[in-house]
Amino acid sequence: MLNFFTDSVLRGPTIGCMLMAMAASIVGVIAFLRKRSLVGEALSHATYPGVILAVMLGAIWMPENDSALSLLILLGAFISALLGLFIIDALEKYLKVPADSALCLILSAFFGIGLTVASHIQFTHTTEYKQSLIYLYGQAATMTDIHILIYGLLALLISFAVIIFYKELQIVNFDNVYARSLKIPTRLINVLTFFLIVLAVVIGIRSVGVVLMSAMLIAPAVAARQLTHKLSHMLWIAAAIGLISGFLGNVFSVELSQYYSKDLPGRALSLPTGPMIVIVSTALCLLALLFAPERGLIIRLCRVLFFRHVCFRENLLKYFWRQGEGSTFTMSQIRQAQDSGRVYIFLVVCGLINDGWLIKKNGLYKLTRDGYLRSAHIVRLHRLWEVYLADYLGVGAERVHRNADEMEHIITPELEKQLIHLLQDPKMDPHQQPIPPRELI
Repeated sequence: MLNFFTDSVLRGPTIGCMLMAMAASIVGVIAFLRKRSLVGEALSHATYPGVILAVMLGAIWMPENDSALSLLILLGAFISALLGLFIIDALEKYLKVPADSALCLILSAFFGIGLTVASHIQFTHTTEYKQSLIYLYGQAATMTDIHILIYGLLALLISFAVIIFYKELQIVNFDNVYARSLKIPTRLINVLTFFLIVLAVVIGIRSVGVVLMSAMLIAPAVAARQLTHKLSHMLWIAAAIGLISGFLGNVFSVELSQYYSKDLPGRALSLPTGPMIVIVSTALCLLALLFAPERGLIIRLCRVLFFRHVCFRENLLKYFWRQGEGSTFTMSQIRQAQDSGRVYIFLVVCGLINDGWLIKKNGLYKLTRDGYLRSAHIVRLHRLWEVYLADYLGVGAERVHRNADEMEHIITPELEKQLIHLLQDPKMDPHQQPIPPRELI
């Protein structure tokens, strides 16, 4: 893996893409939190006319100077994106065009202009036209050490701007009215935000291209949002995801291309670096959406299933308790009382036996003393909540049972103490059934 940082051919694409992805990820967090994710897509497409015009000028003024031409193309892309941003702002502010409509209009209009001009120079300046395609689809593999220097400076500029104006960006993004009350120049911060987005887009189009650039702005930000609730942590996590995406995108592009070339002789397979970076970033985002500790879909589904399992166990204990202490049951009776699969019921019963709440003797099941006390506590919580709904909130007694059935499983010891104090330790529920005393439990 060190070859990707030391080899003269691999060093430029690897480090350049890592810097690009990191800078784009940091700026993407701000765009994501402001709910302006489409801005990156619009501005990346808005750079294309500037790229084409810069290529035409470069063909006339500096036909054999690749480094100067690269800088000229970046400058042209930057100016074109700024022009697109200015028009978007004017459409929203003066013509009252909705934000999404203005963004889509500039995206399609500028990209259409760029393609129209490009269709002309492909015949007049064929060599330069091929170079412009690099910025349309991305071509990280041809990046050199000069690109590391250029993108390093731009990434450093973005990072310093975010660090220096972190507090202002935080306040303006989350509470614009409060920011004005603190006399924070909100318009200046907004201009800075969009300037950074433009800068990040200009950095990225060389490696991932105009078409895919918006993914590098948003995917790391979305992934980071699943993992934290703090803006500072979100910026660090997004930057780390960007660096990992830039590195692994290069590794997979090189290694997989070589592997398939050996495995499939005569069928050369090339995996472009830019799309591979986007694929890695998207894969990391998908993993975060599925497995993030708090917000991940799979994790939340596991928590739901676990909670349903706990509810089923406790409902089964309540069923045993209602039959009276010392009552015995056959497995057939348990299945008839609980609506669930035979295998699942058997596993739940085995779990209750393992916990010491149930005992099996001569093919019959009955509650242990600990199981009886645990069941009584569940019933106590149920009936305390019924009293709270009926006596304190004025809900009809006939309507409290269902809600209490849900709440009995999540009432904490602290909440139980508050209910006892608030209701003055009631002895009967709204249905005139005794509440198991606390001393028994």
